[in-house]
Amino acid sequence: MLSEKMNKAFNDQINAELYSEYLYLSMKAYFADKNLQGFVNWMDVQVQEEHAHAMGMFDYVIERGGRVELAQIDKPRHDWESPLEVFEHVLEHEQYVTSRINALMDVAEEEKDRAALSFLDWYLKEQVEEESNVGGVLATLKLIGNDSNALFMLDKDLAARTFVAPVIG
Repeated sequence: MLSEKMNKAFNDQINAELYSEYLYLSMKAYFADKNLQGFVNWMDVQVQEEHAHAMGMFDYVIERGGRVELAQIDKPRHDWESPLEVFEHVLEHEQYVTSRINALMDVAEEEKDRAALSFLDWYLKEQVEEESNVGGVLATLKLIGNDSNALFMLDKDLAARTFVAPVIG
């Protein structure tokens, strides 16, 4: 059984994961408007990943006898100056999510909830991968600068990304 404090912390994180899904959906719309279909695909994979992350926690709370309480999702930003600015925002957001996962693990440690710590270990490893992945795209965008041909090539590369449903926990 989840403690009340642990249950609340998971509910807060479920909301944050759903916000992440919503944010990446907004970014997907931005790239669709710019006709950058590879970037659209990249964001679509992010949308699916964030949904899977939220649902993994959703199911975990129920499995542990907790209660899921969904909260309002904040409106995400919807406009950026460039693909570079979008990915700077993505990296900043992923770093924020990492800090939230660390804080959730802190609650699990305080509550001596070893099952939650074990479960959250997957999320922590996922965040390392997320930040690395975003950092790679961001570094390439910085190298590209204003070269539209290079942007077109990156767009083609990003079109190859596929969603693989994670096995969480």
